[in-house]
Parts: sequence; C-alpha cells; structure tokens
Amino acid sequence: MGEQLQLGDITVDVVLKDIKNVHLSVYPPAGRVRIAAPERMSIDTIRVFAIAKLGWIKEQQQKLRAQARETPREYIERESHYVWGRRYLFSVAEAERPPAVELAHNQMILTVRPGSDDQRRQAIVEEWYRRLLKAAAPPLIAKWEPVMGVRVARFFVQRMKTKWGSCSPGTGSIRLNTELAKKPPMCLEYVVVHEMAHLLEPTHNSRFIGLMDRFMPRWQFYRDQLNALPVRHEEWGY
Repeated sequence: MGEQLQLGDITVDVVLKDIKNVHLSVYPPAGRVRIAAPERMSIDTIRVFAIAKLGWIKEQQQKLRAQARETPREYIERESHYVWGRRYLFSVAEAERPPAVELAHNQMILTVRPGSDDQRRQAIVEEWYRRLLKAAAPPLIAKWEPVMGVRVARFFVQRMKTKWGSCSPGTGSIRLNTELAKKPPMCLEYVVVHEMAHLLEPTHNSRFIGLMDRFMPRWQFYRDQLNALPVRHEEWGY
C-alpha cells in the first residue's frame, strides 16, 4: 500500500510493509523522499515522524543536489574513465578477436571487433568492471569475517541504482554495486564492512553505529569520501 505526504514543498512517498521499524530514505539524484513503515502505523503518526526528521531530510537533499555527476559515457577516444579511483583515458582498438579491456599506463584500452557500436562497448566495459569487483571482494570478506565474528554465506555483484550495497541478514548474503570498482579501494572496504555489520544489526540504529565505530573507526570519513565522488549520470530510482 502506498500514499504520499506533502510537507511544504517536500513530497514524501509512504509505503506500508510487513516490517517492525520505520525506514526513512532520501534518494539521489534529486533527493526524493521515501518512508517505509509498519502496516499497523497510522498516516498521522508517520506525518509526525516525517516532520521531526524534516531538518535531516533537507540536509540530505542539499548534499545530493550538490554532488558531482559524471557526464554520460560515450566510449570514445580520450574519454575519462576511472578504475579504483584513478583516471584513465579511454582508447578503442578494433581486432578480429574476443573483446577485452586492458590498463596500460594512463590508458584504458578496449579491444572490440570491427563495427561494434557504443552499446556493445558499454556492455563489455561494464562486464569488465563487474569481474574486477567480483575478484576484489572475497579477500576483503575473508579479512573481516574473523574480526567481526560473522560469516557471509554469499555475495553478489550487480549494477544498483540507489545503493552502494545491501545486506540480507536472513540469508547471510550481501550485494555490492559494480560502480564501486571505479572508486578508491578503501571505499569498497568501507561498504563491505558496512554491509557485514548489518549481519549483526539490520538497522542503522545506535548499536549499528557502535559496531562501525569499533570495527572501522574512520568509517564516517570513508563514507563521506565515497559520497563526495562523482556518481553515474542517470536518474536513479527506488
């Protein structure tokens, strides 16, 4: 069930679900607001909750609207692409062999078959990023499992439009956004620890913050660094 609240010039989408706690989210790029609330909660109670959080909502919207956006990628010569936080100039080589992506000095070299269009180039590069992240995550998970006293049953790498990662405590699985392969390595490690902490505490409450403070004392610095970096140019949805 879904409806909307209007708080001045801010529209809040409300979804009632079979959950125990209220979840407030502000989504990029424009700062759309969504509240997921328990089915038993009245709309008036949700309105009071939203009003109490209005200052925080406006602060998050301002941050999102000020965040740098990548220009759309065209996969053409000398276009800027990023790998683990480092900038590379894109280069295309045509050859009658399987497609590949290689890094050489300051270049990202994409080899494609003659006549490949930009959609094909994009698909090859995005799959390369996915494989890169899929190889980088297991050592980090293995590093933090004994430290945090948890076990990740499975992890997934995929393109995600609104989150850097997610966790399913019931199944012990975590998901990571392929965009993380473009960001500095410490940003990936922060997201891995963040999602693994959700195996101990599903919500972003004081206990969760305490866990993050204990396991990764500089986590807020890494979070702010990640959120200050340019993000994919697109209209992110829920």
